[in-house]
Amino acid sequence: MDATSQQPLRYAVGLPNRREYADPRLLRELGVLAERSGWDGFFLWDGQVAEHPDEHVTDSWTALAAIAADTERLRLGVMVSVLALKHPAEVARATVALDLLSGGRLIFGAGLGSSAAEFQALGHDPDPRVRAEKLDEALHVLDGLWAGRPFTFHGRWFTVTDLAFQPVSPQRPRIPVWIAGTWPSRRPMRRAAHWDGVFPTRAGVGHTEMMPPADLEAVVSYVRAQQAVQDGRFDVVMEGQTSGFRRDADALVVAPYRAAGLTWWVEKLGWFRGPVELVRARIESGPPVPVTGTDPGTDPVRTAPSDGRP
Repeated sequence: MDATSQQPLRYAVGLPNRREYADPRLLRELGVLAERSGWDGFFLWDGQVAEHPDEHVTDSWTALAAIAADTERLRLGVMVSVLALKHPAEVARATVALDLLSGGRLIFGAGLGSSAAEFQALGHDPDPRVRAEKLDEALHVLDGLWAGRPFTFHGRWFTVTDLAFQPVSPQRPRIPVWIAGTWPSRRPMRRAAHWDGVFPTRAGVGHTEMMPPADLEAVVSYVRAQQAVQDGRFDVVMEGQTSGFRRDADALVVAPYRAAGLTWWVEKLGWFRGPVELVRARIESGPPVPVTGTDPGTDPVRTAPSDGRP
């Protein structure tokens, strides 16, 4: 059994930052509800450009700051940050500030971004190869600035000369970095192997669908084969959907993914799951943990919390 399969499974809520969820007050309310209902994490989408002219979009980092101030336990993050659209020095300052505000609860997700139109609208080259180069450089700069020591980097896209950023994150060795990518593309999976987690999606899988467990198992196998060291914590993250009506049945949905190496289940919620009232009810019903006495496969049993704490 490898290090991934030995890790406990954690559960997060994943929400958009657009349409009806562009209201940061609603997101703060739902974040507080998620903590009270026993979830382990609360993640928001990134994105600055609306898909159509009258669509509302909010800043996810500002919303997370409000949620951090009103919660004590939830892990928080933007899943995933389109890092190639930003200067990594600005991201370094903002992420450390949020990590300090939350008491070391931030997780940083990064990827190429799924919308070429967003790059074009903001005057950036949408070529995936360019975006990949900028992402790799930005991650290197971000990691260097997070260290708090004098750092210099001269790349094709970013330049930093003898900068030392203080304060630093309370997390060691750094804020965890999860890398997103679309399977079966291999390059983002190789990138993820050098960081702290992988967040795969599957080509052709829509908002209300899930990749087969066999695909997740293939992702885990491929990423593990790229790692020089396999003895530390490495997270495997996936979005999925469960009903919230029966914990035992929902746990059985999750179980084959846990067996494939999953360490974070992200309940993907938004307008595609129904109106806000139904999404709020799904969050309040709690994560799809197996209740005592059921057989959840390889998922470790934990009793459903009665007071909102895991």
